[in-house]
Amino acid sequence: MATRRQFNTSALLSSSLALSSCSKEPAADSYEVVADQTWRLGALNGFQGAALGQELVRYATLAPSSHNTQCWKFALEGSGQAISIQPDLARLCPAVDPDQHHVFVSLGCATENLTQAALAHGLKGEVAFDPATNAVRVSLSPTAAQPSDLFKAIPLRQSTRGDYDAKPLTNAELALLERAGSSDSVQLLLLTDQSAMAQVLDYVVQGNTTQMADPAFVKELKTWMRFNGQEAVRTRDGLYSAASGNPTVPTWIGERLFDWFYTPKSENDKYARQLRSSAGIAVFVGQRANKAHWVEVGRCYERFALQATALGIRNAMLNQPVEVSALRPQFASALGLGEQRPDLVLRFGRGPTLPRSLRRPVEAVLI
Repeated sequence: MATRRQFNTSALLSSSLALSSCSKEPAADSYEVVADQTWRLGALNGFQGAALGQELVRYATLAPSSHNTQCWKFALEGSGQAISIQPDLARLCPAVDPDQHHVFVSLGCATENLTQAALAHGLKGEVAFDPATNAVRVSLSPTAAQPSDLFKAIPLRQSTRGDYDAKPLTNAELALLERAGSSDSVQLLLLTDQSAMAQVLDYVVQGNTTQMADPAFVKELKTWMRFNGQEAVRTRDGLYSAASGNPTVPTWIGERLFDWFYTPKSENDKYARQLRSSAGIAVFVGQRANKAHWVEVGRCYERFALQATALGIRNAMLNQPVEVSALRPQFASALGLGEQRPDLVLRFGRGPTLPRSLRRPVEAVLI
């Protein structure tokens, strides 16, 4: 969802191999066991009351969030009548997300996962945003269980930050993605023309160059990097190097390699290559620029991502044009959006499965 970065793979790989004599990755099965447990498709029977609520929260936490901060808290109300989702103010990223836009988009992604999982377990979710508390409340009532393809895609969805196969999607696939990612208050633009995609790339490069010149942005990003499986398991959050196609190395080495190889040129070259390998670009535009609409944008994006996953299609964020506030109006104008604020930018296409990022356990996000 929201922002994702990786540093130059080939440069990092060569350096890590040169240092391999002094660095040993912890036993891989510890990460693998946790990843398999995190991303499992659970049973649809045998859950009641608080146990059912906790299972729904588990599915909600499999949603994407900016830097994989998992910037949410959940409250189970009554005997399963409702679940509230609130922002976790201890997990903000002020450099990349100063107005908390990505926080509320992330809450929307979690909300969509929760409603899909609820329906699969025989509960209909009615969603309401309370501006007084900044919380999303999902009221639950019994209905016929409907384990949809979108629900089944939840444990398979990932933000795939690698090269795709450059092959176009069919019109039928594009229509399904557009239907999943749109609502009465969210417009989805699908750009598949090469000239339009090249124009977006220009804004991505401008935004990325601006962000990388900001020491606060770089420091914040580095804080959320997890350079090996042991560190990923310890924190259960952040951006796991292997999930971006990079090799894993001890943290002290990873931090130094990050400083050496995370450069504007290497990143811009990577984005150019990856965008050119993509089938298209999606831009999500909320009707208004407020928290309620940002939640709705998140719900639409997550439906898009789940529908894409069900079709075997990957996606990854390219949010630099909307994260750099000085660049955002120019980007909106180039898209013909006038005064509207573009909320999310991502690329999509078919590509490989990569290792998974992790999630904190349910008990860590309950209040």
